[in-house]
Amino acid sequence: MKQYLELLAKIRHEGVVRDDRTGTGTMGIFGYQMRFDLGKGFPLLTTKRVFMKGVIHELLWFLKGDTNIKYLVDNGVHIWDSDAYRYYNELCIKHGVLPVDMDTFLAAAGVESPIEGYRFGDLNHVYGYQWRSWRSYQGESIDQIKQVIDTIKHNPSSRRMIVSAWNVAEVGEMALPPCHTMFQFFVAEGKLSCQLYQRSGDSFLGVPFNIASYALLTMMIAKECGLQPGDFVHTLGDAHLYLNHIEQADEQLSREPRQLPTLRLNPDVKSIFDYTYDDIELLGYDPHPAIKAPLSF
Repeated sequence: MKQYLELLAKIRHEGVVRDDRTGTGTMGIFGYQMRFDLGKGFPLLTTKRVFMKGVIHELLWFLKGDTNIKYLVDNGVHIWDSDAYRYYNELCIKHGVLPVDMDTFLAAAGVESPIEGYRFGDLNHVYGYQWRSWRSYQGESIDQIKQVIDTIKHNPSSRRMIVSAWNVAEVGEMALPPCHTMFQFFVAEGKLSCQLYQRSGDSFLGVPFNIASYALLTMMIAKECGLQPGDFVHTLGDAHLYLNHIEQADEQLSREPRQLPTLRLNPDVKSIFDYTYDDIELLGYDPHPAIKAPLSF
């Protein structure tokens, strides 16, 4: 993952310090691109721990078209808890409802709340909804993932194989506007490549997670379409480090990256929508000695 370390180095050497919505402050650059050849290994960092369990479950959750955190909570993945709880509290203020505490909120995920039309844990129309159920002006539901897979299979030279999460009409109503906003596929010489545009990238915590997620998505779609994985191209808009991550980024830069692992998909699964967590296996993961090997990836 030399490519990722080069991003960190560029931010550290050329980044500009700016304010941000969290009040923490960031050091960042604008406009950066990384390229990963998926035929040379699965791009999971070996210099820093990445929550691979969360990567897999979140992607499966997106592909279900789900926008309630119940599935994630039930599987021990809590990366969306804070955004869901913040959004719930905003609704409580708007509707004059007394909020429950966080533990009660998580335990009730998926259950109807006193706020009409809202279930505890809902995030409104975030990624999964836009991927699988984008609403047209005529009120039709557009399944962008099915559409793009069908195009890859039947018109692989198309330059329109795009999935967007940035629904301008609904961004303001989402619990969190999408950071990874659009991705495009490209087929050549029997290989499927994917390019992601990410408007905002938390380069210490979020970007390694996003790299693994879209590499996995590309591999899953390639398998269904009878193609080999090609490149994953990651294009970033605002690429930044939070100021409280500077020391950790420098520590990562002092580590030598190791050989990438491989990822195995259950050959019996034919559709991208039929995968479960147990159908995805990471092999040969040998991270830096400072990282304890995870008992469960």
